[in-house]
Amino acid sequence: MSNNERAGLERNQGGLDHKRTMFLKAFWGLYLRDLRVLSREVMPFLLRVGMQPLLFLFVFTFIMPRMSGGNPMAAAGGATFGAVLLPGLMAVAIMFSGIAAVALPLSTEFGITREIDDRVMCPVPVWAVAVEKISFSALQSIVAALLVIPMAIWIPATPVYPHIQNWLLLALVLVMSSLLAGALGLAIGSIVPPKNIGLIFSIIVVPITFLGCVYYPWAGLSRIPWLQIAVLFNPIVYISEGLRAAVTPGVEHMPVWAILLALTFFLVLLGRFGIRGFLKRVIS
Repeated sequence: MSNNERAGLERNQGGLDHKRTMFLKAFWGLYLRDLRVLSREVMPFLLRVGMQPLLFLFVFTFIMPRMSGGNPMAAAGGATFGAVLLPGLMAVAIMFSGIAAVALPLSTEFGITREIDDRVMCPVPVWAVAVEKISFSALQSIVAALLVIPMAIWIPATPVYPHIQNWLLLALVLVMSSLLAGALGLAIGSIVPPKNIGLIFSIIVVPITFLGCVYYPWAGLSRIPWLQIAVLFNPIVYISEGLRAAVTPGVEHMPVWAILLALTFFLVLLGRFGIRGFLKRVIS
C-alpha cells in the first residue's frame, strides 16, 4: 500500500471517528435535555407512575383481606394473590409509563406549534431522535417498575417480597420490556392524531392491559384455551410473564426462552413500525 493510499484511509477513518463522536455527543445532549426537564417534574412523574399500583395494592391486598369475606380475587389467600399481582403491576407501570412518556409529548410536538422541529434540528439523523425518545422513556419505565416493589412490601396486609434468583434475567426483562413500551408509545404517538390520543387509551391500552396476564398468570387461562391462545398476540403478556419469572419464580410462568424470544420480536416489530411512522410525520 502506498503512502498516499495509507494517508487516504487514515483521513477516512478520522472522518468516521469525528462523525461518531459528534453523533454520540448530540444524542447524549438530547438525553440530558429530557433528563433536565424530568428533574423539574419529579413529583408529577412519581404521582403519574405510582398512583395506579398504589391504589390497586391498597384495595386488593390491604382493605379486602381485612374484610369479613376476604379477597374474592384470591382463592388461595391474599399472599398468593399478592405474589401474582406484584410482577403484573410492575408490567402495568412499565407499559403506562412508556406510552405516556412518548405518545403524550408527541401529541403536543406534532401539534400546531410543531415543537418537534426543534429536536430534529439537532445534528443527528431523524431516526436517532426517535431512538432517543424510546431510550429515555425506557429509563422512566424502569424507575416506575422498581417503585412498585417497596409498595408491595409496605402496603399489603401480608407483605409481598420479591424472590429474585437471577438478577441478569431481571435486568434483561426490565430493559427489553421498557424499550418495548417506549416503542409502542412511539408507534401510537406517531400514527394517531393528537386529538385521538385519549381515545386510544380507552380502546387499546386499557383492554390490552386487562388481557395482558397482569392480574393472573398465563397458565391460569388453561381452562379457556381460545383466550389463552388469543392473548399471545398481546405484548404485555410477555412483560408480565417475564417479570413473574424474574421477581416471583415460584409462581407458574411461561418458559424463559419463549418470553425473551417474544419480547425481542415485539420490540423489533413495534420499534420499526414506530420509527417509520415518526419519520413520515416529521418529514411531511
